[in-house]
Amino acid sequence: MTRYRPCQRPTLHFIGVTTGKSSIMKVFPAWARHLGLEDAQISGIDFPPHAEPAAYREAVEYIRDDPNSLGALVTTHKIDLFNACRDLFDEIDPFATLMKETSCISKRGGKLICHAKDPISSGLSIDGFLGPDYWKKTGGEVFSIGAGGSTIALTWHLMRKERGVNVPARIVVSNRSQPRLDEIRRVHAEIESDVPVDYVLAPEPAGNDAVLPDLKPGSLVINATGLGKDAPGSPLTDAAIFPERAVVWDLNYRGDLVFLDQARAQEKARDLTIVDGWTYFIHGWTQVIAEVFDIPIAPTAENIDALTRIAVQAAKE
Repeated sequence: MTRYRPCQRPTLHFIGVTTGKSSIMKVFPAWARHLGLEDAQISGIDFPPHAEPAAYREAVEYIRDDPNSLGALVTTHKIDLFNACRDLFDEIDPFATLMKETSCISKRGGKLICHAKDPISSGLSIDGFLGPDYWKKTGGEVFSIGAGGSTIALTWHLMRKERGVNVPARIVVSNRSQPRLDEIRRVHAEIESDVPVDYVLAPEPAGNDAVLPDLKPGSLVINATGLGKDAPGSPLTDAAIFPERAVVWDLNYRGDLVFLDQARAQEKARDLTIVDGWTYFIHGWTQVIAEVFDIPIAPTAENIDALTRIAVQAAKE
């Protein structure tokens, strides 16, 4: 017997791990009113990380067949859902094809469409908080912990040859298991880039600690794992020492956020710039809402500022 019931109103589904704890459950209704989507609703679908393929297929088939299910945003399960459901999609966009992940599902003209929106949303976020020509000015490197869909997307954005000289001096990607490292290496091989990339198998946090001393000052260190949100803890130990003048970015914006606490403990001594996942949250969701409901949401500073103000207020209520 299916776990899903037909939706009575136009619905954006949210496929994640602990969707009920996400601020989007309060934020979406406020955004919907602002965007003229008064009748729309959001509905969470939770799976444990690396759920059975049949579970992903049942959810995608439900979205496909239910008239009021207009699409979905996918977190945590982007790669696993893509692998389980690829044959169910009528169209797969170029980013999704390259990265073999699904971060957004939409429907147009009777077709079910798979999108990877992270290259856009992560790029908007990174360029926003680093500012223009950051890599050209600093010569910094990137260390992204976790080799899932978010790291695939953000490294694609940063390493492309189209960026000219404004690219990191080096990229380091670590992961607890080898298959994800093999997959991101495959994706990187298809990107035209001169940026060197190191792949580090780090089954324990101490393995990530060991990468930090070799990073140049001004490097970007990213928690692209679910640790701190979907699971407790941090991918670093408390003994980790961040590079001087590093930018420390946690893609999470909720949870125990131990990674951010570790960075804040060194903020003054190491002259760190610390960024949480809030702006990434804003860009990620607005890109998907625009796609699913087929409405324009330009990522201009004015638009993002207005949507951020609405989100901050709604999250407090």
